[in-house]
Amino acid sequence: MSARPWVIVGAGPAGLSLARAFERHGLDFRVHERHDDVGGIWNRDNPASPIYRSAHFISSKTQSGYLGFPMPDDYPDYPSARQILAYHRAFADAYGLRRHVRFGCGVAAATPLDGGGWRLELDDGETLEAAGLVCANGTNWDPNRPELPGRFDGEILHSVDYREADIFRGRRVLVVGGGNSACDIACDAAQNAESAFISLRRGYHFVPKHIFGVPADVFAESGPDLPMWLVQPVFGAMLRLLVGDLTRLGLPKPDHRIFETHPILNDQLLHHLRHGDIAARPDIARLDGGEVEFVDGRREAVDLVLLATGYRQSIPYLPDDALEWSGTRPQLYLNLFSRRQPSLMAMGFMETDGGAYRMFDRMADVIAQHAKDRIENPERARRMDQLKARRPDLSGGVRYLATDRHANYVNHRVYLKTLDELVDEMGWQPLNVSQLTPG
Repeated sequence: MSARPWVIVGAGPAGLSLARAFERHGLDFRVHERHDDVGGIWNRDNPASPIYRSAHFISSKTQSGYLGFPMPDDYPDYPSARQILAYHRAFADAYGLRRHVRFGCGVAAATPLDGGGWRLELDDGETLEAAGLVCANGTNWDPNRPELPGRFDGEILHSVDYREADIFRGRRVLVVGGGNSACDIACDAAQNAESAFISLRRGYHFVPKHIFGVPADVFAESGPDLPMWLVQPVFGAMLRLLVGDLTRLGLPKPDHRIFETHPILNDQLLHHLRHGDIAARPDIARLDGGEVEFVDGRREAVDLVLLATGYRQSIPYLPDDALEWSGTRPQLYLNLFSRRQPSLMAMGFMETDGGAYRMFDRMADVIAQHAKDRIENPERARRMDQLKARRPDLSGGVRYLATDRHANYVNHRVYLKTLDELVDEMGWQPLNVSQLTPG
């Protein structure tokens, strides 16, 4: 087993964090990336990238960078997609990570071997035996395209196909969805379309990107660590003061408390709704030729429907039984470790209420230490395999909505505390951020 390398699939944000951790722990590994450079979805030249020209980060630069490698001081609070891609490339260069990556060659199929490890079939037909496999192929590339009832004479696209706002000019546009991307794209439509609408099945809580002059996540992290039973009513009341009654703008009233689903961080959509540049509509009842009928009986003439309806979390190269699944979400111990295949791990297949990249570094370090144990400390590796039967509550007291999206949603503070407890229980070395500075 020690003569076989570990294989990381993907050189996006998760894969780069893993590569730094594996190198720091002295592991023999390689990264396979099907595209021609690092950056994952942030590289708009990748055919499967969902990034549109107006996209910006929804968490702030100070809460989102890799540990030991902050985003540049001259970046704005919420960097653009172009800046985020440049940051990932700078990170790869600063730590010399490209030398571990084989570009233009992804993993086509993975088969577990008797006795441990994997046989991998690569895109170019080559086969490779690996000591272990870490899936970091990303989550926002396999579009969820719901079937809409009725017949439509216009064009239906998914947001994965959306790139430029010019596509809206002179058209009557309906954006379907209530996520952050849906709201961003709806703002593009509001400024460019002949008429624009956004259809939402349920109401959402809108959080301003700045609260009292600082980014919303900075404001949240600077406060005390209060119990969720107190945070929800206090923050909910503050939001009502800051943004007012959104039903006045035609938006449905939320059917849940704040944080029970991912909130919308978008000031612009509310601006455009208040100025009549776009109108909110409820769920679609049916398509009818050149019109869309909504569940409240209203109808609108539309010639472009853009589905901003999210993505399935797919790992197409794995056997179906390699992981447990809930809908389209893999169910792993701590969202990292397969309970069925000891040498199979994954990273990035979760959603959370905090900046992901800082969490990635902590997660990658745990994965790397377990990977090292599988080669150098089999007894401790077996102990870890026994722990994978646990199903800890990572909600922090939040009753997340019973939707596919929330099947692996975690409270970031509870999650990081649980990782710390695992490190201590396993006798691993805690991550020392001072050791992560490049050079």
